[in-house]
Amino acid sequence: MVTRIAITGCCGRMGMRIASFAFADKDFEIVGATEIRSHPKIGSNLGSFIGEDALDIQVTSDLSLAVKNADVIIDFTTPVMTLSNLMIARNAKIPIVIGTTGLMDEEQRGIEASAKVIPVFASSNMSIGVNLLFRLVPELASALGEDYDIEIIEMHHNKKKDAPSGTARILAQKIAEAKGKRIKDIGIYGREGNVGQRGKNEIGIHAVRAGDIVGEHTVIFAGKHERIEITHRANSRDIFARGALSAAKYIADRSPGLYNMQDVIEGV
Repeated sequence: MVTRIAITGCCGRMGMRIASFAFADKDFEIVGATEIRSHPKIGSNLGSFIGEDALDIQVTSDLSLAVKNADVIIDFTTPVMTLSNLMIARNAKIPIVIGTTGLMDEEQRGIEASAKVIPVFASSNMSIGVNLLFRLVPELASALGEDYDIEIIEMHHNKKKDAPSGTARILAQKIAEAKGKRIKDIGIYGREGNVGQRGKNEIGIHAVRAGDIVGEHTVIFAGKHERIEITHRANSRDIFARGALSAAKYIADRSPGLYNMQDVIEGV
């Protein structure tokens, strides 16, 4: 079955990769594409700037128009735009895949409320590898216990606005839960000055912003006489674009609810 998609933020780096892969995949049809009202590409043909002239989709700022024939919306924008797009999806009763990062409590509450009405797929990282990391790291934290200090280092390009990354936040949260703690009580976001000796249960979280790094996350478990490091490196945004399309196909015919990449991995 062909899944018809509308892509928000279609002129961004993620939006263009999603469009390129979707156009090349017979299981998808792009039926709409949007950008912010002030974007210079508004009114232009999406195919012309992803190198696929045969794709004749006009870029619009009106998502209500773009989703007219869509089965699923794929949203990689900003937290504010995501909330707005979520309301349009909800009103149109169309499932939505959300890959936007930097979402705060207000946006999360909006996502949870909308998931009672429509299928919502929300993940800060669409990589299968990272989502397997989400499973593995808490198991290690639980097995190693309190004799190992845990630090998380994440690296991204110099244009990323939020820090730490959504992926680092999830890793920290899952580790804290595995230790029976709350991340807000034991999370330490960077260190500076005379901060004193490291606390027994601290989880250090550090953000690097440099160059064109796509994404790298390292979790360090440091004990006496040994250190375990688990690293995931994204060499291309293509893994996130392909993951978003897998999510779109997965959610197209689901009942209302909140879904994520764990559901795709498990094939539930």
